[in-house]
Order: sequence, then C-alpha cells, then structure tokens
Amino acid sequence: MQTLRAHQATGVSQSGRVGRVTCAPVLASRVAEAAQPSSTVGRPAMEAPTAAAGRAGDASPASSTMFGRMPSGVVDHRLVASPGSVLTSSLIAKAANKSMEELSNPAYSAAKAAYQGVPGAYSEVAARKACPDFDPLPCDQFEVAFQALSQWMAERAVLPIENSLGGSIHAVYDLLIRYRLHIIGETSLAINHCLVALPGTAKGDLKRVMSHPQALAQCDGYLRRMAVVKEAVDDTAGAAQIVARQGLQGVGAICSRRAAELYGLDVLEEGIQDVKDNVTRFIVLSRDPLVTSESDPRTYKTSIVFSLQPGPGQLFKALSVFALRDIDLAKVESRPMRTNPIDGTSFTRQNFNYMFYVDFVGSLQEVRCQNALRHLQETAPFLRVLGSYPMDTELGTMSSDDPGMMQNMSRYN
Repeated sequence: MQTLRAHQATGVSQSGRVGRVTCAPVLASRVAEAAQPSSTVGRPAMEAPTAAAGRAGDASPASSTMFGRMPSGVVDHRLVASPGSVLTSSLIAKAANKSMEELSNPAYSAAKAAYQGVPGAYSEVAARKACPDFDPLPCDQFEVAFQALSQWMAERAVLPIENSLGGSIHAVYDLLIRYRLHIIGETSLAINHCLVALPGTAKGDLKRVMSHPQALAQCDGYLRRMAVVKEAVDDTAGAAQIVARQGLQGVGAICSRRAAELYGLDVLEEGIQDVKDNVTRFIVLSRDPLVTSESDPRTYKTSIVFSLQPGPGQLFKALSVFALRDIDLAKVESRPMRTNPIDGTSFTRQNFNYMFYVDFVGSLQEVRCQNALRHLQETAPFLRVLGSYPMDTELGTMSSDDPGMMQNMSRYN
C-alpha cells in the first residue's frame, strides 16, 4: 500500500495556501470591528460609518450570516486593532461572537459542519442528518466550505454530489481534486420543493419565481404552466431570504418548507417538482480518512479518481480490474481535465483528456479491493483514493421536510 499512498498524495493543489486567502481575513476583519468604539459596534450594518462599510449598502462582517462573504469596503484586513491598542481576549471573544467562558473552555464550543447556502437550505438539513452532533456552518460557495474545513474552521463539510434528476454536481467533483480532503460518509434526502411567497400573496399574483438553477429545472413543467419568469440565484433558501428581506411583491421562490418558516413566507403549494422521485446524494468530508476495521458489519463504498493513457481499450482494461474480482461498480463518471484538457498526440484528430471518477462497493480493508487498486496502478498514470466510507443503504427514504428532523433543527431558528 506504500505505492498507493504515494499516488494519493499527488495531483492535489496546496489547499492550505488557497484557503488562507479567503478564510483568514474574515476573522481578522471581525476582530477589527470588535476593536472599534462601542458606539460604532452596536449600530446596525446600514448605519455603519463609511470607513467600516465602504459603499452604502455594504454589510459589515459581523452582520453577514454566511461564512466567507467579505464586504468590499474593508480597506486592510490585517488591522486587528487600532494603532497603539493591544489585542485582548475580550476583543477576540467579540470577534468570534463568544463569551469569555466559551473562549476559555473549548468544551463549550461545538464542532462545525460546513455546508453551502444560507440557513434553510437543503444542504443544512443534510448536514444535520449526517452530523447530528455538529453545529451547521453556512458558506456562500462550495469552495468556501472546502476552505473552512481545510483551515480548521470546521470539522466536517457536507456537500451535494449527485441528484437523481440533474445528475452530478461537477463543481464539487472538481474541488475534490484540488483539496486534500477525504470522504468519510454519505447521506441522501428526498427533495420536496415548495412554492412560497410573501404572506397574503395568491398563486395567480406571481409574475416571477426565483431559485437555484437545479430547482428551476426540476420544476420547469410546473413553472411553464404558471407562465412566470424564472430567475436563478445561488441557492433555494437564498431565494426565500431575498423575497422576505426585500419584500418583493408578485415574486415567488422555490425552496424547502423550513426555509419558508425561517423567513416568514407562506407556502402556496408543496411537491411542485415535475418528477416526485427527486433524491439528492450528499458526501461528508473530513481532513482525515475514516479508519475501518474488518469487524465492521456495514457495507462500504470506496471512491477513486484516475487518469488513463491514450489508446484503444484503456478504459476497458481499467474497469476490468474490478470485474475480475467481482467488485460491483456503483458509479462511473468522466470529466475533462482542468489542466491540459486537449490530447494532441494524434495527428488525425484531437480528443479530450479525461479524469475518471469511480465508486465501487467494498472497503480498503478487503484484500480484493487492495489488489484491484494495485492492478489499476499499472495502467493509470494518476490514481487517488477520495475515501472509503459506509454506504447509504436507505437512499432517499428521508424527506427534506421530515417532521422529526425539522423539530430537531428548530433550535437553530
């Protein structure tokens, strides 16, 4: 397995260096705000002076509910205190929104599970289901969730990887290559889309509906019958948040029932997706791989990514290493390489260079799986194990609006 570990360590960018660019300034800017006079700190974001907020309308770092969203008006993130002042524990406590008791006793601070979106997003429900002992940490982009985990600002990250209608989430697949993180689990949700709007709004009053592009595509037939304008935004719960905070009349959003409750919107209709069997699969990421034992009775899945040399029959040879050992393949996905995507070795035509993502049923503890990967290394220039983790054997059995889960999440309202 020494050769296998060597391959796992290759082909990945230095995520730590990337993460510090976005994540570290957030804490520094919050400390800077905490160091301001009390008359400034206590004021709402829209009343903040120009030096702290930049342009009119910029939110202060402390007012943002999503980790990673930086105001454009912050001049120098490296300033953590005013000239001549001393950085104290009280300033750090204010910046981290913690009491002095919480700051001095790590047991008070619950571990975080990063997810993409704002509170009320489907990913938040998945994070609570997969990591019930972790507090959800909202992030505005997929990569910010990767950065939060890489920079020890979260202990887990829960991200969507595949939907039964929309297919694979390619942005997450690309980030799995860039960051040295490990898949340690998976979970799934049956997605129940709701049409929501401001209280008192009738369905016939809607002229525009906003949501995530995937949600709009999954409800395309329904929206066509309504004859409304579709508008894409970053995530489903974010659409509900925009409608509520801006008081948009005649505008609806497609989101979960929890998002509607969080932002005080009326649910006009439930289950509006064109295909009722709408399931999203999520992966759970950690900085360290999951350690398995031979006595574990659960069914495991292993995810790998590899490249191949150009030539006929290469993919057949690669996949045959699993067939020869009766290893079941759960998924095969190909993506053009982000670097050097064009194969120029042929004089007659040019092809794409591909990365192949494969999920197979089995654990790295099994000798047959170890032998299959050793066999694959003989033909694959690049091979990396993304993770070996318990398989979700109850795919889509829990709804995004499961009453038990919603009651458990009510403390985050």
